[in-house]
Amino acid sequence: MTTTAQLSYPEADRSPTLLRLGMLAGPLYVLVGLLEVLFRSGFDIRRHALSLMSNGGLGWIQIASFICSGVLVIVGAIGLRRAIYPSRGGTAGPILLTVYGIGLIGAGIFVADPMDGFPPGTPPGPPASMSWHGPLHFMAGGIGFFGLIGATLVFAYVFFRQRESGWAVASLVTGVFFFGAFAAIASGTRHPAINLAFTAAVVASWVWMSALFAKVRSELSET
Repeated sequence: MTTTAQLSYPEADRSPTLLRLGMLAGPLYVLVGLLEVLFRSGFDIRRHALSLMSNGGLGWIQIASFICSGVLVIVGAIGLRRAIYPSRGGTAGPILLTVYGIGLIGAGIFVADPMDGFPPGTPPGPPASMSWHGPLHFMAGGIGFFGLIGATLVFAYVFFRQRESGWAVASLVTGVFFFGAFAAIASGTRHPAINLAFTAAVVASWVWMSALFAKVRSELSET
């Protein structure tokens, strides 16, 4: 069923469970990250990227968070495509979210290099030399982030065309905010405000994605 008020759901019976799993990705990532920020010794969210917590004796926790969240995003994207294809955005949106999921998995497999005093004992400032996996971490993350930004813009367009202005604006603002924060942190400028803005953008993107999966799952029950 296709209307101007909501997405269409030609395969509604096949996707609710996948969408529910996708909804867990954001809460998992944010909760694990919050607990690590609170309890990992030497970590300062104003100076350090969350990726740095893949290092040290407890680094496996952040690695697992990256990989599990990435898998859940991909599962949710599969459910999303099954639910809304072939309606507008039913191919590009899920594919771009899948790219984000793959980027998260890659960021977990390829660990960021220690830097700027974390883990404790690491010299201040950038790493004196890069490992083979450090650049791959940033490459995987960057590719994933552009997939996420692309997905927000695709769904902004979809919701705009369907006259769901609230969702269109939320999707657009999320994408623009994330792009701006990512560009600032990728520039190499070191300032607490930039780190905190990027953290806020990551949280906002997870909220947007979980809400998108929840919206589609909810509307499936109405078809």
